[in-house]
Amino acid sequence: MATALLASAVIPVKSFADEDPRGSGGVHCTKYTCQVEVDAPGQSGHGQAGGSGSASAPGKSDSSGGNSTDKRVCTYKLADPQPPAGSLDWEGHEPGDGAVYEQTCGWEGLEGNTIVRMVWLAEPPEQEMIDPAVLAQRAVDSMTLLGPDIASPRAAGRYTVGVPMWMWVNQSATAYGPNTASASAGGVTVTATAKVSKIVWQMGDGSTVTCAGPGTPYKGSSSMVESPTCGHRYSATSADAPDGRYSVTATSTWTIDWQGGGQSGQLEEIRQSDIQVAVGELQVVR
Repeated sequence: MATALLASAVIPVKSFADEDPRGSGGVHCTKYTCQVEVDAPGQSGHGQAGGSGSASAPGKSDSSGGNSTDKRVCTYKLADPQPPAGSLDWEGHEPGDGAVYEQTCGWEGLEGNTIVRMVWLAEPPEQEMIDPAVLAQRAVDSMTLLGPDIASPRAAGRYTVGVPMWMWVNQSATAYGPNTASASAGGVTVTATAKVSKIVWQMGDGSTVTCAGPGTPYKGSSSMVESPTCGHRYSATSADAPDGRYSVTATSTWTIDWQGGGQSGQLEEIRQSDIQVAVGELQVVR
């Protein structure tokens, strides 16, 4: 006669796998709970424990408010050596009838959160794969890439028609790069590195300037010399522009190289920043 033992378990992990439809082991896990099956010593058959302990994934609510877009990804590895005859991992089957596998399940979007358990399967499982490009985008999303951190022109500055304007940006990991991040799921890890490849300046007077780098900071000794890397000359004042200022937009193109999961590729992200610039005429006193 089988005796059912009730086991209440609080599982110290951050997310849980759905019950696997292709086989079961000593532990049946749903997204938020686990049930434990226990054989009473000296008794035949299995008793099923109905106890459960729940734990919510970080940033997730209970089943009424969970994010259904997250996907469980499981991988399987044949247990070597196989458990001995009589082990609970065989689920009452004999060695040679199917096989026991080590199952590792994780949730996309929750890096490092996995459940590992032994399961019996009648047939070799189909391995669930995740697209490394999806992980690459997730790594990029974690970087918090920003638009250009404009150092010049300055909003508080006044600039003059015909005088060379030097344009440049401050460089940091989030505003210019390089910026590196990784993302993992289902045993696959992808690492991405992002850097600004160009900045396009819309000057507010109808002109567009494309700069391949961050620009060159101005030095007082440069006088009327054009910037060697990124500059512009206004030919008219901003007096007729809204609020008497030109609206300048700097748009960064972030180029991201990634690799992992046996693949590599490149992504592109666009970010922009805006600034208002006052341009006047040189006043000559006689």
